[in-house]
Formats: sequence, C-alpha cells, structure tokens
Amino acid sequence: MAQVQRMSRLMVKTLRDDPADAETLSHKLLVRAGFVRRNSAGIWTWLPLGKKVLDNISRVVREEMDAIGAQEVLLPALLPKEPYEASARWEEYGDLLFRLKDRKGAEYLLGPTHEEIFTLVVKDQAASYKDLPIILYQIQTKYRDEARPRSGVLRGREFQMKDSYSFDTTDEGLAESYRLHREAYQKIFARLGLDYRIVSAVSGAMGGSASEEFLAPAAAGEDTFVDCPSCDYAANTEAVTFALKPVEDAGHPSLEELDTPDTPTIETLAELLGVPASATLKNLLVKVDGQIVAVGVPGDREVDLGKLGEHLAPAVVELVTAEDFEGREDLVRGYVGPQGLEKVRYIADPRVAPGTAWITGANKINKHAKNVVAGRDFEVDDYLDVVVVEEGDPCPRCGRGLKLDRAIEIGHIFQLGRKYADTFHLDVLGQNGKPVRVTMGSYGIGVSRAVAALAEQHADEQGLCWPKEVAPADVHVVAAGKALQTELALDVSQKLADAGVRVLVDDRAGVSPGVKFTDAELIGVPQILVAGRRSAEGVLELKDRKTGEREELTVDEAIARLTA
Repeated sequence: MAQVQRMSRLMVKTLRDDPADAETLSHKLLVRAGFVRRNSAGIWTWLPLGKKVLDNISRVVREEMDAIGAQEVLLPALLPKEPYEASARWEEYGDLLFRLKDRKGAEYLLGPTHEEIFTLVVKDQAASYKDLPIILYQIQTKYRDEARPRSGVLRGREFQMKDSYSFDTTDEGLAESYRLHREAYQKIFARLGLDYRIVSAVSGAMGGSASEEFLAPAAAGEDTFVDCPSCDYAANTEAVTFALKPVEDAGHPSLEELDTPDTPTIETLAELLGVPASATLKNLLVKVDGQIVAVGVPGDREVDLGKLGEHLAPAVVELVTAEDFEGREDLVRGYVGPQGLEKVRYIADPRVAPGTAWITGANKINKHAKNVVAGRDFEVDDYLDVVVVEEGDPCPRCGRGLKLDRAIEIGHIFQLGRKYADTFHLDVLGQNGKPVRVTMGSYGIGVSRAVAALAEQHADEQGLCWPKEVAPADVHVVAAGKALQTELALDVSQKLADAGVRVLVDDRAGVSPGVKFTDAELIGVPQILVAGRRSAEGVLELKDRKTGEREELTVDEAIARLTA
C-alpha cells in the first residue's frame, strides 16, 4: 500500500519566476517546482519532492547493480591523506580537493572518489583467487572544490554518486566485469528514461586504459562530443584522434626568411602575406611541470589545453608568462618557430606530419620563415592530437565529417588495470600458490546529476515531465476547490494508494484552481487527475502530462486505468 502525499501538509513552495542566478533549464525548474534550494555556492538542499526523485534513481541503480552480483558497502567520506599521497592524487587533484586537519594536526580530505580506499578494503578482505572476482559499490556523497560551481545540481561542490569497483585476477576477468557494468548502465539509463550516447573517452586522473562515457545530450551540457552520421563512431572531443599521415617529399624549396614587421599573431601574418591561416604553423608555449614545451598546430586551429593536459597527465600544464621569456634569446615572443629551438621539447599535432611545409616564426623579432619542412628543418619529439575538434573534421573510423553536440556526463567506466593494485601491493594467492597482482575497474554514475539531466530532457514550457520510474508520484490528483471536489479527490487518492499507486493530492484550501493546475504542470507528475466541474456526477478528468491528452472517466474507470 502506497502513501498519499497531501500538498496541504507537504513542504513545497513553488515559484512563478526563474531564480535570478539560474542559467540552465534544470536549475530554473528544479528550484521553481520546489525540488531543491540553494544552501551556498555549489551546495544544495534536497526538499521532499526532490529527495523522492533522487531516491528513485538510487533505487534503480541499486537494483541493476545487485543484478550483476555487485555488493553494496558504505565507505567514509572523511579520508586520511596517506592513501592519496601514495597514489600521488593528493597532489594531482590540486585545488579540487577539500583538505582539512584534525585537532592533532593529522591531514584528511573529503573523498572525491574512492579507488584507493576500495583497494585497501579488498587487500584486507581477499587473500586468495577463490575470493575473486568481486564487485563492490556504494551510493555516497562526494566532494570537489569546484572553482565555479554553476548550473544548479549539475556542477556542485557536494553531489551524490554511485561508484563501483571490480577486482579480478586476469585481464579477461576485468573485460568481463567491464562488460557487465556496461550492460547494467544501459539498463539503468533506459529505465530512468534518459536519452544517452556511449562515447570513447580518456581516463585522466583516474588512470587506466579502456574508458567510455555515458552522455545525455542537452543544451546545458558541459561536455562536447562528436558522432559520425555515417557510422557508429562517437567520442568525447578529448578522445578524438587524427591519424599521422607522412607526406611524400615534394621537393620543397629551401627555407627562406621573410621580413614580417608587426605580425606577432597568425591573423596579422596571414593578412600581410596574403595566405590562408592554414598555411602557417602556430607554436604555443606552455610549461609542463615547470619546463617550457612548444606545441605546434596548423595556424587555423586552436590548441585544446584540456586535451593536452589529458595526454600529459599527471604532469601539470600551464601557459607561459612574460617572465618565462626573460633570459631566453631562443624564445622570441610572437615569432617562435620550431627550427633552432634550444632545449625545448617540441610536441606537434599529427597534421604537422613529416614532409609538410609551413610558414612559421624565424625566432627573430619581426621575422618569419617559409618552406619550413617537418622532418627536414625541424624534428618533432612527440606527436599528440591536441587541436580543438571542429564540425566536419574527418571521422577516425570512416573518414566522413563529424558532428558536434553538447551533453551531460551521467556515467563513466574505466578499465583501471593494475595502477592502484601496484601502488598498494594488492596481491592474492593464485591457483599455483604464487602471488597474483589484482586488476581493477572503476565505474561511476552521477546520481544527483542524473536528476538534472532528466529535468533538461523531460520538460516543456509549463514545467517538468518526469518519466514514471523516477517521478515523485504516479498521479497528481487536483481538487479544483469546492468541498465536494476536495472530498472526492481525497477519496480517490486513498483508493489509489490502497492499490499501490503513489499519489500526490493538491487539497490546499484557499488556493485557486488556476494556481493548482499551474503547479501540477510545473511539478511534472506523469498523470494529472482532476476533480472538477463534474465531481457531483462522479466524473474526473485524466490528463497525460507529457502528451497533454485528456479524457473524462468515472471514478471506477480512473482507478482501473491508473492501477492497470
């Protein structure tokens, strides 16, 4: 038997206007509909209706995780420094970590993710290959000190997350655990009613090899991904690669210096010489762990610093400053070229392939050089795909033009391998009696983020339109106002609840029918049942929130329809 939620007693305060600081649709609607309220920057209070949606998502996640044999645990959020120091993530996470000290001066952090602690738990509990494979998971509050928390619960400093970890003795076992999670995630997001894409991704600070993201397309998304309209290729832009294709020797003329006064930018250089920006070579200087590195890309493209950082992780990448040029005669600001650079590592995008010729800086003030050929006049230390991906770039799989879309990351799965097992010496006795190093996988779902993703995808001009699996109720019963209508609404609500239907009933006295109808549309329960003008005849109006379809039903017909 379900319970009846009476709005006359429910702590819910809807708003007619959007919050002044809200930019995304989910932020506006979740606040206006009374699901969440801002506590401080990036920290949110989940009100009764919002908590029900959050709990419904958690329930679906638990059911599908349990179905693959995963076991739920709960680890502390307050964690000691030492395990994260051992994995080097105490430093790698930088300012994202919430760090604190206890009264004795011991250092702690608020957990952003728990690979280290899960590894230590299994190290304590598993001694033999017979204890594996095992999958552990938790649904817990995580913490990250975001510099600019925004978009409501989409990017907060405190958030709910499901993180699970698999432990196997073989790479084949890890591949199977990864497959189980991938299929479970597909079932979870389908049940939640989310439109999503599975895309290739990079592992970043998590480490490991194989990595895929589950992205929910939405205008408010902070992730950009590409998909190919001609094949099934899809990837986060940071994971898109461009194949290195050396160019045959075309008999390029010798390198020639040019007088190019006042042309420190690609735009001014291209205009002076009357050439397209794509004929020039842009050389961006960055510092990698404090050492100056040059990055070369075609002049009509931009360097994706996030992509570069992922390639070079865990090293810290930052732009050079004016002070970095002091005492370096080989580095001429605005006129840097790869030829003749001294003690500078040169990274190039694969488009700067051996045999390609460029116009680039001559390492002299007001001078550039043309016919500068890769492999002849300069050598590339490392080829890394580091340009910002653009619409129409060739698909790595079939060569057709790629499309760009925005999305919200709702899940991420990694084959971590033995990174953390190596750090903490996680071994078990194998079948031959010798130690076997365990291999791991890490799998996350943003539970609170999924609420926002659903709000972005399931809404219209009137408000939210929750899928039934996650909605705070199955039916929203509205008493249009008079005593007879309220009595009928409460009677029908109780009968529905007795039959197992989750009911939200608007029995508020002194509230106009118009406000009640507006609130019902805003809150977004899948079915709206109105006790209105024909209540005396025992006739109700049933409205589908998403389609807007309406029909008049007797009480018995309505109960039969909603309990079917």
